[in-house]
Amino acid sequence: MNFNIRSAIMQKLKKMPKEDLKDLIEDSIKEGEEKLLPGLGCIFELIWQKSSKSERENMVTLLKQALDD
Repeated sequence: MNFNIRSAIMQKLKKMPKEDLKDLIEDSIKEGEEKLLPGLGCIFELIWQKSSKSERENMVTLLKQALDD
């Protein structure tokens, strides 16, 4: 059986209203469960793909700052 996790996650995310997406992100971070990481990874991938070069640089800067804290 070949199951594409990324595709399944993307299909689920596409159907969610904006408020549900926000709740999903906040709950995933709050719960801290590793099983939720693929979903957050897919969300980040979408954001990265839709971001400009300067937005990407800003995200990397913020990530580095967070890692250095």
